[in-house]
Amino acid sequence: MAGAGKSSVGKKLAKHLRFNFVDSDLLIEKKYGKSLQDILSQNGNEKFKEIEEGALLLVDFNQIVLATGGSAVFCDTAMEYIKRNSMVIYLEVPYEDISARISNFSERGLLKRSDQTIQESYKEREGLYQRFADYTVQNNGTIDSCLNNILSLIKPS
Repeated sequence: MAGAGKSSVGKKLAKHLRFNFVDSDLLIEKKYGKSLQDILSQNGNEKFKEIEEGALLLVDFNQIVLATGGSAVFCDTAMEYIKRNSMVIYLEVPYEDISARISNFSERGLLKRSDQTIQESYKEREGLYQRFADYTVQNNGTIDSCLNNILSLIKPS
């Protein structure tokens, strides 16, 4: 979900591991030369999911930390590809924190049905994130505390 900290935590994790950081939202924006919101507005939900899935299926999992777009969980084929080639960590953040972090969802390229509220979209995604996650890590504190929790899961002590 937008505001969960995928990019912020992902960048720090990649730096710590000496891996490259890849943000699939930025890959899509670069390829199309437009913001995610413009791509979504001009193409609609279904085409946007195809675009996102295509970008994710091209990721080469060789010493990278990938921050997916929040709607990647709607792309079963891409998520299965990611799970086969890497470890999936769900950054769990309470809805109240998400809404406090993001002042304007309309600029974030948030994939949702037109009849759906942001909170309903959050609830729908929550189950999908849990379904695909190898690990769930709370991210309702500092970036460093979230990073340390991830490191304790992925690095043997």
